[in-house]
Amino acid sequence: MRTIALMTASAAMALAPVAATAQTARAISQSDRAQGMQANPQLVAEFGGRYDGPQAAYVERVGKKVAVQSGLSNAQGDFTVQLLNSPVENAFAIPGGYIYVTRQLLALMNSEDELAFVMGHEVGHVAARHSAGRQRTSTIGGVLAGIVGAAAGNSALGQLVATGAQRATQLYGLKYGRDQEYQADGLGVRYVTGAGYNPYAAPEILGQLGASTALTARASGSDANAAPTWLSTHPSSADRVARARALAQQARRAGAQQTQDVAFLRMLDGMRYDDDPAQGVIDGQVFRQPAMRVKFTAPAGYRINNSTEAVTVQGARGQAQLSAAPRGTSDLSAAVVQRFQALGAQVSADQVRATSVNGRQAAVATVSATANRQRVDATVIAMPLAGATYLWTLVTPSGAGVAAFEPLLASFTTMTDAEVKAVRGKRIRIHTVRAGDTIDTLARQMDYPTLQRDRFVTLNGLTNGETLRPGMLVKLVVAG
Repeated sequence: MRTIALMTASAAMALAPVAATAQTARAISQSDRAQGMQANPQLVAEFGGRYDGPQAAYVERVGKKVAVQSGLSNAQGDFTVQLLNSPVENAFAIPGGYIYVTRQLLALMNSEDELAFVMGHEVGHVAARHSAGRQRTSTIGGVLAGIVGAAAGNSALGQLVATGAQRATQLYGLKYGRDQEYQADGLGVRYVTGAGYNPYAAPEILGQLGASTALTARASGSDANAAPTWLSTHPSSADRVARARALAQQARRAGAQQTQDVAFLRMLDGMRYDDDPAQGVIDGQVFRQPAMRVKFTAPAGYRINNSTEAVTVQGARGQAQLSAAPRGTSDLSAAVVQRFQALGAQVSADQVRATSVNGRQAAVATVSATANRQRVDATVIAMPLAGATYLWTLVTPSGAGVAAFEPLLASFTTMTDAEVKAVRGKRIRIHTVRAGDTIDTLARQMDYPTLQRDRFVTLNGLTNGETLRPGMLVKLVVAG
């Protein structure tokens, strides 16, 4: 992408009138359209594909209404707004008029105003050209650093654990700096105000996102930014929330709405929440894919992340990634060679040896490279299961072997009919508060074994001491 000068730091940082954050956005060019059109399928695939529930049309309407305020185009038809079937709270936009929000982030919101700000903020990043030059500056080593957690050099090994969609996601989802965030917030407030929305939704959703990110960290017992959530690429702070509130005040609009956005909340009813069973379900350390009828158990202390192209298990001793070989693949040795070739490393057939995993035949090969000034090994193991051929790609410290992942590999097996039927997903249900309902009584209906009250309070943007009023609407997460 071509670079363009960003707004001056003084303008981005100052809390002058909202108009001061405006800039003349360059109209969508043919080059932008071509780049966006090329990246769009990869990004959509990485985030679970399009979510085609009734909520999709709602999101599209709001996104286009806000986007035309940016100056990138005056025609709503020039923008493509998509709701993504992802259990990760995220939103982003790319040049060419493409805007995205995940269903998980949509479920966290409590008003159309909040949705408008998030999408306006993302369009602001595009209008300010914050992503310019990232395709040129993102190196293979940077990709390895992002996925494995090590600052690698320029070795081709950097591609071993990154699918094409994941590489595209990283190019457009690198972490924004403080000044860029402030500028996008200012532009977002400007856009939503121009579109007739309440700008006070900005500090509301930023605070809500912070609370949700902290809760995710507590629930997983790990770093809040371990998964690629919106706040992992859009750093937040109490200062940023305060600045967003000041920007809203400068917009000279009425204060935050006191009544619920009933239409918005009812729109959420029935939407999928957390994992989609069709894409696989993570339950603690166990991953199940009922459509493929396979499952595995990750070692204690290792984290599972799922995408449409691969499942990744990451921990202190390295990373393992599971993917499926092309349909019809039966030659295990050839599958290992093809996997390395697709990832940028050359391995010949005579480097592949036959082995067995938990009594099943398999083929394996290992290559070495340098990452973070240290040697690492990359191992690819191919094995048949449930009528298909699967590939495990392991990245471990040099010479350590794959012992840390042997229990994982041994646990990789088929699911029974009963196990397949037992896999269930979750959905958002909108409940009308009745007399006698309290946070505690409703929280017990949340389909989680732990932190039910915390999840209920965070999802609904409530305070712990808040009293529920009969007739108000609340969100529940139930099996379904």
